Parts: sequence; C-alpha cells; structure tokens
Amino acid sequence: MTTQPDLPQPADSDEEPQVFAVSHNPDGTALTRRDFLVAAGAVTAAGALLGTAGGTVTPASAAQDITPTPMPTSSPQEIGEICQPINAHNDAVLAIALSADGSLLVSGSWDETIKLWSLPDGALLRTLTGHTGGVSALALSPDGKRMASGSGDKTISLWSLPDGALIRTLTGHTGGVWALALSPDGKRMASGSGDKTISLWSLPGGTLLKTLTGHTDSVRTLVLSPDGKRMASGGNDKTIRLWSLPDGALLKTLTGHTDSVRVLALSLDGSLLVSASNDETIKLWSLPDGALLRTLTGHTGSVSALALSPDGKRMASGSNDKTIRLWSLPDGALLKTLTGHTLGVSVLALSAEGSLLVSGSGDKTIKLWSLPDGAPIGCVMDLAASSGEVKASAYDAKDSSGKVVTYTLPCGSPIPAGAVCTCNCVGLMGTGCSCAGHGSSGGGHYWHPN
Repeated sequence: MTTQPDLPQPADSDEEPQVFAVSHNPDGTALTRRDFLVAAGAVTAAGALLGTAGGTVTPASAAQDITPTPMPTSSPQEIGEICQPINAHNDAVLAIALSADGSLLVSGSWDETIKLWSLPDGALLRTLTGHTGGVSALALSPDGKRMASGSGDKTISLWSLPDGALIRTLTGHTGGVWALALSPDGKRMASGSGDKTISLWSLPGGTLLKTLTGHTDSVRTLVLSPDGKRMASGGNDKTIRLWSLPDGALLKTLTGHTDSVRVLALSLDGSLLVSASNDETIKLWSLPDGALLRTLTGHTGSVSALALSPDGKRMASGSNDKTIRLWSLPDGALLKTLTGHTLGVSVLALSAEGSLLVSGSGDKTIKLWSLPDGAPIGCVMDLAASSGEVKASAYDAKDSSGKVVTYTLPCGSPIPAGAVCTCNCVGLMGTGCSCAGHGSSGGGHYWHPN
C-alpha cells in the first residue's frame, strides 16, 4: 500500500490571474495591445525552461508534434522565482526517466497521465492517457523506442516512442505496480507490486515468465545489474532482497533499515548498491556479498529518490524534507543541499553523462539542475496544468504535417519560429525586432511591453 504525497495548496483567489489566448490567423490576432500589457506582467522572460501545452494523446489517436522552444538564460535566483508557480502535471509527480541520448524526458503523475518532454528546451511533446490510477513507475528501453509504465490501476502499459502509441497492456498483478526495471538488452522486464510479488516478463511480447515471492509487504523498488544477471528489490517489509536471473532464485536478504525501503540505485559496475528509506537514512552496500559499508544521515524526512553519477563518485538523494542532497562516494560526504521544491522530492533522474539532474515533486513541478555545481537550470511546464497561476499566450500554428496545433507560452517567453509579432518586443540585449515580421527561428527575441 502506498500513500499519496501531500499536495500544494491552491493559490489565493484574489491573486488568481487570467490566461490570455492568442489565435494567430492570416488576417491578424485576437489579442489587443492593452490585453497583452496586462498579461505580460505575470511572468518575466528570463529563467524558465520553456515548454508547450500539447494535446492529449489517447492510445487510439495520433500525437501532434510541436516545434520545441529554445531555452533562455538567467540567474539561479530568477529561475527559482519563475519556476515557483509553473506546474508540469495536475498532481504529484511520481516517476521520471531520461532517454540514453538525453533528448527525451518522460514523467508520470498521480493525475494518471504520462508526459513526453524534449530536452534541452523542455517543450511538452505529447500527453499519454489510458491509465486509471496514478502512474508510479516508468522505464525506457535502451534504444529509446519503447516505454513501460506501471500504475496504481494494477496494470503495465507498453508504448512505442516517440509517437506515444499504446502497444499493449499487461495484467496479472493484484496490487498497484510501484516499480519497473528493464534488462540492459531490453528483452526482459521486472515489475514490483503492492501484491508483494515481482513479475518477470519477456519483451516485446509481454509474456509473463515467472512470479517471485518472498517479500512480506509491497515491493517498492527494483534495480537490475549491468549484465542483467542479478536483481535487487526493496519494499515496505524493510528488507532488500538479491535475486539471480533469469531463474529468480533468492540469493540473500539484507536487513538494517527500520522502515520501508523506498528506492534502490546501483553503480554502473554493479559493485555498489545504495538504498534509501522512510527511516530518513541512506545505506551503502557492497555487492555481491551484501556487506553494509556506510549509513548516511542528514535528511529530516523520508528519502524517496536516488540517482548515481556514471563514474560512481557522486550521488543525489531526494526527500520528503523538500531538499535534494549531493554526496561524494564512497566516503559519503555531504557536498551540497539544493532547495526549491515546496513539497517532498519524490523522484530523481540523472543524464547518462552526469551533467543534468531532473527532480520531480509532490508540488507538481519538474526542475532541472546542472551538475556537479547543483545550479538550477529551470523547469518544464504545461500551462494547462498551471491554469490560474501563470498568465500566458497561446498560438495556433501548423506543424510539419499541416495539422493545426496550439502552442502555449508564458508571457515574456521566446517567440516561436513562424509566430507573428502582436506587440513591440526587445532582444536579449535590448535591441528591437520588427513586429511586422516573424519570430526569430533561433528564439532570440522575447515578448516585452514598452
């Protein structure tokens, strides 16, 4: 059984701004200059890692492609301020994953949706629906062409990427699916559930190969070794279990945590296992022997997120205390504490080269940080999830296939390529641009009232 994270409180009604829609037609726009001047006061241009409000994609429909928006630059303080009210989802963010090439970010939420975002610009590419419970686990295939999602609705969905088409839905668990892990070759998948079991599946067909038992409570987290021959699982029974694959034999049970084991992480060489728990600690274990090396303390809330750097020398942890902590390994020295989320940090992901950290939270936001310095880069946004909190303009435009899509940006954001200017604007260095022409294809101009 799992509990839903605390959710942010709604904004004060007397401070609720409007969202202004701009429909760009061949003969002009519906937005007046006065309207724009009112709207432009909501958000400054600098700092946001910008995205678009893409259309919802159902399994039976095709997704609409949207041209990404280049990322502007700003100081960390400005980034923190502008990202504060900008949501990625309509509810807590429970799962995130990054493609191996770093070009795609996927996120899952209690709002029962999965969102695909392009990086580094942060544009929302499409929203996938179909689950009837919170999306609590995500896994991407090594080649980035498939995705698996697990949900509180007890199912696993397999999707093709980047189109977001539903391939099939796997059933069999009798409890919510809280954890997923794919083998390095992408041919096998493990799923952990509230029904206390782990299921092993073959891919891409989705055939159930074996069901592993042993945990006495919900299985919350899974990791596979780099060679795909070992697996570690953690759960609400406070234990970590080591298994051999593909036979599923239980090799060892590790004990030491005094509360639920929320998340596991494994070094690329398979020699270091890291566990985090509701007991507010992080433990380092050597493999294959399972010896406890070190216990790290410092968080003042449940630790529910971990990410290890590719070289195994750094680690990030996220907690219900709303912070992200950066640690050196194997000594476990605390390097830095990152703040900015207003509710607990539920999930972390690190890019393959180790320079980008992504965090998801119960506050409905997804934030991006640079490593090793821990500086905030920005946030991804879906203005449909931020309605009533962020003022914006929406642009009707045609994609490469000629379909009309809606392109939504906060006031003060870069002009999308091909969009028609509707007011005076200035460049990054204060130079003007022609409002009779089109936006800069490089995204170098910003809406700005004179």
